[in-house]
Amino acid sequence: MVHASKCRLVAAVVACVVNGAPVLAEPETRHIPRATSPISVDGELDEPAWLDAFSAELAFEVQPGENVPAPVRTEVLVTHDETAVYFAFRAFDPDPSAIRAHLSERDNLGNDDWVGVILDTFNDQRRSFDLLVNPLGVQADLVETSEGDDGEEWDTIWDSAAAITAWGWAVEIRVPFSSLRFQASDGPQVWGFDAVRSYPRDVRHHIGLFARDRSLNCYLCQAISIEGFEGVSPGRNLEVAPTLVATRTDTLDVDAGDLQAGSTEPEAGVTARWGFTPAMSLTGTVNPDFSQVEADAVSLDVNRNFALFYPEKRPFFMEGADFFSNPLSLVYTRVVRDPAWGLKVTGKERGNTVGAYVVEDDITNLLIPGSEGSRATTLDQPSTATVLRYRRDFGDRFTVGAILTDRESEDYFNRLLSVDGDLRLSDTDRLLIQGAVSATRYPELVAKDFGQPRGDLEDWAMGIGYSHTTRTLNLWAGVRDFGADFRADLGFVPQVDYQRFHAGGDYSWYPTADTWYTRLNAEAGYRIYRDHEGQLLLEESWVGGTWEGPLQSHAYGTVRVAREGYDGVEFDLFEVYLHQCMKPTGAVSFFVNVTWGDQVDYANTRPGERVNVDPGLTLNLGRHLRLSLDHTWERMEVEAGRLYTANVSQLTATYQVNRRITARMILQNVDHDYAEKLYHDGRGSGARHLFTQALLSYVVNPRTVVYLGYSDNAVGIAQSDLVRTDRTIFLKLGYAWVM
Repeated sequence: MVHASKCRLVAAVVACVVNGAPVLAEPETRHIPRATSPISVDGELDEPAWLDAFSAELAFEVQPGENVPAPVRTEVLVTHDETAVYFAFRAFDPDPSAIRAHLSERDNLGNDDWVGVILDTFNDQRRSFDLLVNPLGVQADLVETSEGDDGEEWDTIWDSAAAITAWGWAVEIRVPFSSLRFQASDGPQVWGFDAVRSYPRDVRHHIGLFARDRSLNCYLCQAISIEGFEGVSPGRNLEVAPTLVATRTDTLDVDAGDLQAGSTEPEAGVTARWGFTPAMSLTGTVNPDFSQVEADAVSLDVNRNFALFYPEKRPFFMEGADFFSNPLSLVYTRVVRDPAWGLKVTGKERGNTVGAYVVEDDITNLLIPGSEGSRATTLDQPSTATVLRYRRDFGDRFTVGAILTDRESEDYFNRLLSVDGDLRLSDTDRLLIQGAVSATRYPELVAKDFGQPRGDLEDWAMGIGYSHTTRTLNLWAGVRDFGADFRADLGFVPQVDYQRFHAGGDYSWYPTADTWYTRLNAEAGYRIYRDHEGQLLLEESWVGGTWEGPLQSHAYGTVRVAREGYDGVEFDLFEVYLHQCMKPTGAVSFFVNVTWGDQVDYANTRPGERVNVDPGLTLNLGRHLRLSLDHTWERMEVEAGRLYTANVSQLTATYQVNRRITARMILQNVDHDYAEKLYHDGRGSGARHLFTQALLSYVVNPRTVVYLGYSDNAVGIAQSDLVRTDRTIFLKLGYAWVM
């Protein structure tokens, strides 16, 4: 299911911290004093320590206005003691009744007001810890990197409290030094720092401490510096989090015609993290609970040739996930399915970034890529997965690195070595390069069933990407080459045996005081794929545009002309894509995506025409109840008639009792209706699947949790009644001891 990234929280954060103006002030260094009294994190800001704290005004609106005076006044305060750093905000508002604030789970601030701190604790202008809070004290945290993506999910333990007042709202934040990484130092620490406020009304105003230069491709290079924290330490920096999980699954007995009770399977596990330096941590886990308490968003997979990507949500792998990022996606932790144990080291010392993990996986899932599609299978044997990542910074512009991955089981292996570079050639020009070699051996039966070569497969892959970024004009170009026998079984590489060239650009217009938009953008691009025998896989050109305006509206559209090669046949394609999203109030947000045009029928190698409509709606009913509905409807026709109709829906109802207690219900429905006479592969007339999950959770922090849940699956064929095939009841208890 398609979701527009501009409607997501992380995109709002990125927008808040990367936009700016043509005048760039010199970075300043501010001293952070030690707290003169204890601080109670209650949102009151009445302790004497705040009178002596560092304070600054968030004076600039950086989007949509370009370094214009902020529309509202915001003050940030900073101080520290020997164990933690403290932040406070006074967010003044001319109309406190208009403040948008809802109770929600962590990392789900939606369309609320929020404030946040951006901490470059290594002062290397490459990575920041972002901590955000809404007017009811709900937290969100993420890690942003210089690669310019939407940010990596990150869960750490910190305290926050907020209070809505007659003049606006106030926030207090306490972040233990043990929850951050920073360089060990005998003297004072120097960190890059920004404080930001998101003020959503008719438009969402992004406000910050300093003016930003939109023509500079390094946001953190413009941050102010804060200095202090002499002698601080994360202490023993040891966190131990035991878990107990009890699960019972009842499954359908076809002969008996009903569900047969399964056995209750309690399992104990433990995960421990030790920060053996302020910048480096060692994490170990035995019999971990890697289950996800929130189902993946259901996705449409009809007439799709390549595997779908799902984001990581498991705590062990989210720790230091940004250290493993690379342009070719050669590390993808969702490949690891059911670990028995794991060991992980992540951190950075003096310009050297290190990430490594070893995991014993009881299930070995394989993604077998090709030039025109990918297939999947599972080996009935455990495997050991090892990933090593190293990067070295050279000055404030260049980073080079290497990746080594190894996956081994009884009669299978995949080994990979890669080198990469992130080269900021100038304030506007950037070059990303990566090359890799791999060696793979499949079990004999897998090689036979999937048409893979016997013996060892060896091949290489490479990618080069260039971007030129200015205030108004962005240009990009790149090449990729993936050999037919290249495999990255611990990454996400669903396509191989291709050579690709792509290039494009976009131009932006920004508002003045009397314009009818908050941003306009026009773009155009071209790309071509061929396999290594010279056969065309895809050649396409597109033009598009973006409009942003009142009511937090965002509209995007493209027209695409392409020629696609599949199974020895080439097809001419024309397609139109439209997207619209809007957040007119704090209670309502919605989006709709519409795709219409030509599409290849991959199952039968013939041309077709597809219409896809994907709407979504979120309603906040008061401060506690949130309803979200996403639906995808797709219909494809060929010359002989309708080929299929697919409906995919997800309804989520969440009642947030308070910041810690959540009740949630998820319904996912998939309904595929095929015209079986038009298929040549013998498939039936359709399939239906209904997934239900109910969850009650109590969350003190990301590791101290209680989950009680129920889920079931029901399936049907075509228009037959749904039959429940299984049901599961589960209980999870987790507790974090921080020492």
